[in-house]
Amino acid sequence: MKVKICGITNIEDALISADLGADALGFIFYNKSKRFIEYNNAVEIISLLPEGIKKIGVFVNAGHELINKVSAETGLTEVQLHGDETQEEIDKILLPVWKAFRVNEEFDFNILKEYTNCSYMLDTYSENEVGGTGKSFNWNIIPHEIRNNIILAGGITAAKIEEIYKNISPAWIDVSSSLESYPGKKDKTKLTEFFNSINKLRNG
Repeated sequence: MKVKICGITNIEDALISADLGADALGFIFYNKSKRFIEYNNAVEIISLLPEGIKKIGVFVNAGHELINKVSAETGLTEVQLHGDETQEEIDKILLPVWKAFRVNEEFDFNILKEYTNCSYMLDTYSENEVGGTGKSFNWNIIPHEIRNNIILAGGITAAKIEEIYKNISPAWIDVSSSLESYPGKKDKTKLTEFFNSINKLRNG
């Protein structure tokens, strides 16, 4: 189970996350987000990161031309699509794609079968926000046959790591707001506790 720390806005948080063991960092290029980062700031941070860590840009209905341009200029390794992007758009993106789906009790998991050439992220549905809600959905509704392959997001905390690891065991977890002091600024103590919980399970 790999870990992506999302909503990175500053060098300090990026380097601490990387040092603690994050497998990927997420940079949100959606200007309505509380964790929005300008392209030039992302370039500066990405240039200082270890080579092995994934650098993932988060976009919402941005269009493949802009996504490909920004990806090349900032040094991204993958992109995350958190809007209403179509399969046609995904196929025109040059980097590997994480496609986010916002899940509630009425969500039809058959929708995932309509998308190929991408990884599937399951996040919590909200009427007001496209992500970063800090709330989890009912994980029990995730079909067992896809659990090991998904990226799980939404309301993930250190206290929930063991449940996720034992009951779902997703390929990735994506964490942001639960590790913050305030939107856009990570809390070093929370990050440390979180990775301690992760490492205990990984090494257990």
